[in-house]
Amino acid sequence: MEDHQGAGPTAEPGERSLVPPGVRVAGAWSWRILVMVGVLAVLVYTAIQFSLIVIPVMVAILLAALLVPLINFLQRHGWPKWLAVIAVTLGFIVVVTGLVVLIVTQITSGMDELRVQTLASYDQFKDWLRAPPFELSESQISGLVGDLIAVVQGDPNLLWNRALTLGSGVGHFLAGFLLTLFATLIFLIDGKGVWRWLVRLFPKAARPAVDGAGQAGWRTMGNFVRVQIVVAAIDATGIAVGAAILQLPLAIPIGILVFLGSFIPIVGAVLTGALAVFIALVYQGWAIALVMLAIVLVVQQVEGHVLQPLIMGNAVKIHPLGVVLAVTAGALVGGIAGALFAVPIVASLNAMILYVARGSWREPEPPPRAAMEAEPAAAP
Repeated sequence: MEDHQGAGPTAEPGERSLVPPGVRVAGAWSWRILVMVGVLAVLVYTAIQFSLIVIPVMVAILLAALLVPLINFLQRHGWPKWLAVIAVTLGFIVVVTGLVVLIVTQITSGMDELRVQTLASYDQFKDWLRAPPFELSESQISGLVGDLIAVVQGDPNLLWNRALTLGSGVGHFLAGFLLTLFATLIFLIDGKGVWRWLVRLFPKAARPAVDGAGQAGWRTMGNFVRVQIVVAAIDATGIAVGAAILQLPLAIPIGILVFLGSFIPIVGAVLTGALAVFIALVYQGWAIALVMLAIVLVVQQVEGHVLQPLIMGNAVKIHPLGVVLAVTAGALVGGIAGALFAVPIVASLNAMILYVARGSWREPEPPPRAAMEAEPAAAP
């Protein structure tokens, strides 16, 4: 049994006199914090173990947060829901597919020239190794290349193991893609029904708070997705314009790749930036490659330390420091997926907690007529 202050088990008067009130309060807070941290650790561990299910569902939620406002817009203009869902889904697929096709077409058309330029740059690199201060001979250079190939092929099972890993990864990707597509369609078609089913899992007294908190978190999730698109577009525009100013070929595919890669934290920025620097090195030499590297680093630093914290922080109502810490913690715990979902999860939880803390869900329900005339919930 706890005392009236909720500070822990009832203590005798003598024992109370030996324990200062501050220590009792600290103890009461401590065990509650430990319980909450333990529950959070179990949830994170469970999510990691079932990542093949959790990640596609989270991606589906983000896609639904992006597409649901478009569907609602079409419905407000007289479109039937089924037609709006089909139009928005097909439109999204067409846009993404068009961007990928444009990238592949541009790169394929310039592949022959890229191959020739790469071989020429390799010959220049060998000439640089032959000159002082290295003064390597042709046989030494060939030996270094041979050693590198031997390291890659040294283990006879290495390529086989990599092939198996790649095959397993492709299988997981296809399964995750199908699950993401299915979950997204379900959220778009009957997201409100799914949410009502989840709310009914809670005790009746808690349902108003859960429902309102969920809708607040959903609105914040939508803000996050829209702002992320804006930030990715700014990032891609900066690097593409820099490549165009340096008169690099494939500037448009570079910009599109940067835009798509911006949705994959850390890895996407590194790979797309490295591609831009490689193309500058192959076509324009070391000096232009260094300039392109500086442009990539400046754009990514501005995006990571200015645009993301400030714009994203204002949109999701989180302090810029919280955005940076959330991304860092997510990357440490869950890798790329953790960095991707850290900000929307933290932002949604922040909105949900604030809604519950305000206590507006305790207000009496409106009369039936007012409830019927009220605007439908914004949840999926």
